[in-house]
Amino acid sequence: MDFIRIQDKIISYQKIDETLKKILQLRARGLSQQDVADRLQVDRTFISRLEGIGELRKGQSIACIGFPILNKEEIHQVLQQEGVDYILLMTETERLDFVNQRSGKELLNTLMDLIGQVRNYQIAICIGSDERIRLMKGVLDAEVISVIIGSSPLTEDKWVDPNQIRHIIHSIKSAR
Repeated sequence: MDFIRIQDKIISYQKIDETLKKILQLRARGLSQQDVADRLQVDRTFISRLEGIGELRKGQSIACIGFPILNKEEIHQVLQQEGVDYILLMTETERLDFVNQRSGKELLNTLMDLIGQVRNYQIAICIGSDERIRLMKGVLDAEVISVIIGSSPLTEDKWVDPNQIRHIIHSIKSAR
């Protein structure tokens, strides 16, 4: 473990590194700066400055939501590699668990939170059935790019072409 002495304080590089990683992980999951600050007992302005120090690009922010996806891990990896800011993908089993493990009130609150998070992004790539995408277009402020994988209701996982997703993201980025 690496330490450094600053006057009468002993500082742990490991503790700093772990805290920074936790801050960025929570922010990447969609928590607000204030929520992360409260949870980790740091100033919100510190989180803002941290993000500014590490920022590689400004511009249109991109979210991707999709279900039920057979090759979820593969699509998630493509989205991460291409720098998508917010990713929420589920298989049909995960989607059913998401719904069935919550009371009506809890499900409504969770869905409202998710919608609120995604509305913060300028572009939303929505992967799903025709009807689900129509609904998402109605509740999101973002420009919605549709990837229809079947007609509603979908009851089984559908394969999504990773090259199509990569092409969509490249098209978004080149249009800037």
